[in-house]
Amino acid sequence: MARTPRPVPARVRILAAILAVACVGLAIVGSVTFLVQREQALASVNERLKAQVSSLEAVSDDTAAGAREGASAATEALDKNDFDSIDEYLNAVVARLVPARNEASLALVDGAPRWVPSTLSGFDISDNKELIDRVVAETAGGSTEMGTAVTDQGSLRYIAIPVRMDGDPSEGLYVRAVDLGAELQPVTFAMGTYVIAAVAVLFAIGIVGWFVTGRLLSPIRHLRETADAISISDLSRRLEPQGNDDISDLSRTVNSMLDRLEDSVDDQRQLLDDVRHELKTPITIVRGHLELMNPQDADDVASARDIGIAELDRLTRLVEDIDLLATAEVDSTTLAAVDLASLTARVGELVAVIPGHLWTIEAVADGETTGDQDRLLQAWLQLADNAAKYTPLGSPIEIGSARDLEGARLWVRDHGPGIPLEERTRIFRRFDRAHVKRSVGGSGLGLAIVDAIAKGHGGHCVVTDTPGGGATFTIHLPPTEVELPVPVRAGDVVLQREAAG
Repeated sequence: MARTPRPVPARVRILAAILAVACVGLAIVGSVTFLVQREQALASVNERLKAQVSSLEAVSDDTAAGAREGASAATEALDKNDFDSIDEYLNAVVARLVPARNEASLALVDGAPRWVPSTLSGFDISDNKELIDRVVAETAGGSTEMGTAVTDQGSLRYIAIPVRMDGDPSEGLYVRAVDLGAELQPVTFAMGTYVIAAVAVLFAIGIVGWFVTGRLLSPIRHLRETADAISISDLSRRLEPQGNDDISDLSRTVNSMLDRLEDSVDDQRQLLDDVRHELKTPITIVRGHLELMNPQDADDVASARDIGIAELDRLTRLVEDIDLLATAEVDSTTLAAVDLASLTARVGELVAVIPGHLWTIEAVADGETTGDQDRLLQAWLQLADNAAKYTPLGSPIEIGSARDLEGARLWVRDHGPGIPLEERTRIFRRFDRAHVKRSVGGSGLGLAIVDAIAKGHGGHCVVTDTPGGGATFTIHLPPTEVELPVPVRAGDVVLQREAAG
């Protein structure tokens, strides 16, 4: 089986991308700079070659009488008529036109080297047979030629000018050459220096980038380590966000997710523990009666049957309540406009049939709230049923609704024994009841369902004391919109003052 290649760390990939971009940028800048400087150096060489031999071209062309006006004073004195032969004329020209640094000059007669400068400046090309043969062949037609020759002496940029004289059958040739390697040496040196500096810059970017990316990715590495350490048995690990950047926001988001996950797991565990505890009692009761039942005694069999059916009915209600609670906690609430007056009237009609109590509608709210009417009706009826179970028979129970800037309130007020302060938080937990009237039937999920529905609407359910004794359960719903007072205009103020006067 082929081995899965080890993934490249993100730190290495990011650093490689940074170095690649920097390398491409430095290469483009260096290449453009080198090409521009090289072209400038070559243009300078060409100008020097043309400028240094322009005077010779003027005096070498007998038909260009006006060309002498642009020649230098030293060259104007070199008139061919003052010399008896091309050999003497070229000797004087080579002596006058002294080559500069990295330059060479040579005079050829009939294709053979004849004269070279006697000065120490420049270099000697009289032995460069490859260059001599090339310039002789190129100027065979009698025209001036310029070119570049790669010889044993390096790359030479040259210009070759044929020279002829009336009465002398010999063919003269003046050659001027520039060593391109030496001329381009400053450019090459600068490019070499640039390459060394670029490598040093890339090395510095690599070192700095390695530490910077490591620091930037350390929260992600810590996130991975935390995620690896989290298990279903231990969800307590959290990240430590630092700063206000995107990675810190990610850490806080992950912490929030872990908090919700831990709460969900805890709720599931608590639900399983509660269900297991609640199921033990009916199972134990049914099993005990079946074990003690006398199959031969019809009355005993009937009694055991009745007890078993009763306990199964209780289990059925328990399962239905658990399903109802799970639906209230998981399903998204469908929000719509709910008329509070209609909702209050509907609840009043439904609770009126619950026996044993005097039901009255204490207050009716005007306006609307935002919510799921069926869910709100279910929660409100659950509070009413809970009040009917835990209050003495014949005692009055009031329901009512109200609405103000803080939101809507739906309440059920009884006049029973009330709820102790220390029990008012615990009673909204699953399968939990206050210590009063423990004999009252039910699954213990009613108030948990009410609390889940209220939270699904963005509100909450609280219990307070009823004046004179008893408990008041109130569902608080958030406001649908802020009611602002009507702005007072300047004209209204004037009218009000006139009316007051």
